[in-house]
Amino acid sequence: MRDIVDPMFWIGPQGLFASAVLPTILVIVFVETGLLFPLLPGESLLFTGGLLAAHGTLNIWVLAPSVAVVAVLGDQTGYFIGRRIGPALFKKEDSRFFKQHYVTDSHAFFEKYGPAAIILARFMPFIRTFTPVVAGVSYMRYPVYLAFDIVGGVLWGGGVTVAGYFLGNIPFVHQNLEKIILVILFVSLLPALIAATRGYLTRRRSAKGGKGSGDDEVASGLGTDVVDRHPGV
Repeated sequence: MRDIVDPMFWIGPQGLFASAVLPTILVIVFVETGLLFPLLPGESLLFTGGLLAAHGTLNIWVLAPSVAVVAVLGDQTGYFIGRRIGPALFKKEDSRFFKQHYVTDSHAFFEKYGPAAIILARFMPFIRTFTPVVAGVSYMRYPVYLAFDIVGGVLWGGGVTVAGYFLGNIPFVHQNLEKIILVILFVSLLPALIAATRGYLTRRRSAKGGKGSGDDEVASGLGTDVVDRHPGV
């Protein structure tokens, strides 16, 4: 049982899913910006990848450049989504995983910092997901956007993973890697859990409110019917 709850049993160098770790990281990095899904664990995922590289699951010289390339490709997808259908996002209603303020906050950030926002946004959850879209909506010149995005992708994709790699080589971290990964996974999933809980509670309140309105309407109708039948009352 202890092996099953040990992350290294699954994703360690000899883990059952060791070969799937790199593809999974790359897919999540792409989906976060390329498919506009902001609740995925960006930095924590890359940091964990760096820790695993220090432990031997991954090759840091493959991981870091791969993440940087995929991050840039995801941003390019977001940019062209912005050019194509971006304005519609400003009218999109809130949903379980999408909030209108994600777009408006990203737009304000882009307006404040200009091209530098492409680099800075890389290190800001939610903002980094929608900044490429805002750049596309604003018809930022593509060569300029691409240049800044490559810099941001390298600093983020390479920097965070390499930081995790070097930290993972510290003896204390290396010896307690399993516990550290569990903590990182919990912190990474926390925003999604909070969002799901809020959505559930909001739907429950809406359902109760709707039921209350329906009861009031029925009561009102009954009252009117009684008055109509007894006009002298």
